[in-house]
Amino acid sequence: MNRVGLGYDVHQLKEGRPLILGGVEIPHKTGLDGHSDADVLMHAICDAILGALGQGDIGSFFPPSDPQWKDAPSKIFLQEAASQIKKQNGQLINVDAMLIAEAPKIAPHIPAMKNNIASALGAKPKDIGIKATTNETMGFVGRGEGMAAHAVASIQLPE
Repeated sequence: MNRVGLGYDVHQLKEGRPLILGGVEIPHKTGLDGHSDADVLMHAICDAILGALGQGDIGSFFPPSDPQWKDAPSKIFLQEAASQIKKQNGQLINVDAMLIAEAPKIAPHIPAMKNNIASALGAKPKDIGIKATTNETMGFVGRGEGMAAHAVASIQLPE
């Protein structure tokens, strides 16, 4: 049986934090604010996978109120999502994700992001799609106040 999950995440930008997207530290004047490393891309992918499995969201596995997740790398969250797939004897088919940010330019970093995400999930980089777009200067993303990401994951589960 093929299952599909949808993920969405958003974080505000803040000075004094590194910008981590897809597990890659990207030079930028601000980083994403959050309890963990605030990797909006990995968080959206994690929620998509958990949704396809009929599980709770990332916060149900890694509550932001729990101090052990303070500044944690989001790779840990994706590894847990991969573990949940295995627990259900499933197989990740693919992930497709869209990062929405006005700056910085994302395209040069996509190959490294795909490799990091694939590694965390035990998948192949060819099975991870990452795209980036702007919000055409509209809304909080357009004003440079934050970033957002959407993701879809397809998982094959036994009947």
